[in-house]
Amino acid sequence: MNANTDRLNTPRAAGMAGIAFALLLAAAIVLMRIAVPSGDAAEAPIDPDKRWAIQVALEIVPFAGIFFLWFMGALRAHTGEAEDRFVATVFLGSGFVFVATLFASAAAAGTVLAESTPSAFGRHYAYTLLATYAMRMAAVFVLATSTIGRMLGVFPKSLALLGTVVGLVLLVVAAGVPWTELVFPAWALVISLYILRARRGTARRPSPNPTDPL
Repeated sequence: MNANTDRLNTPRAAGMAGIAFALLLAAAIVLMRIAVPSGDAAEAPIDPDKRWAIQVALEIVPFAGIFFLWFMGALRAHTGEAEDRFVATVFLGSGFVFVATLFASAAAAGTVLAESTPSAFGRHYAYTLLATYAMRMAAVFVLATSTIGRMLGVFPKSLALLGTVVGLVLLVVAAGVPWTELVFPAWALVISLYILRARRGTARRPSPNPTDPL
């Protein structure tokens, strides 16, 4: 596969992986909120008839994390060698920490769910990892991605501004307002659809023929 084909396939890979991640994470969040509809999930009681929702959500999380890593790698490849090393380091670090805390919170929640009498400490631990640490790392990732996209001209100004707003929302209010976590997969879905649309426009452009006179 030549370099030109790679440059076309990378945005498509980023877009498809981002869509898969967005849908899976959104599904996991919605299922968790079905089981714990409002208030502090670490304190609110869990309806025994809705424990299945949490179990399904915990099964989804690992796949969401896998697609997020693919999405993150494809995005970085799409920016090329012109990326700023400082911002790129923040981009990578926040992405890896987000996945680590997402997996850790899912593992902790799974352990608590397996107990006949869930402990308050275990629920607080799992919820704090997800709502406080994972979502704040997601905020840093969104802000870093938007900064790279704006600096390199990969994203339009409106999309970069959207990322800034989403990052600030996740950073400030996500831990205390139910359903706010959904803005992260929603942002990933918007970014992915934009990348796929941009790739479709690039693919429609006729490739220059090396035999044609300049």
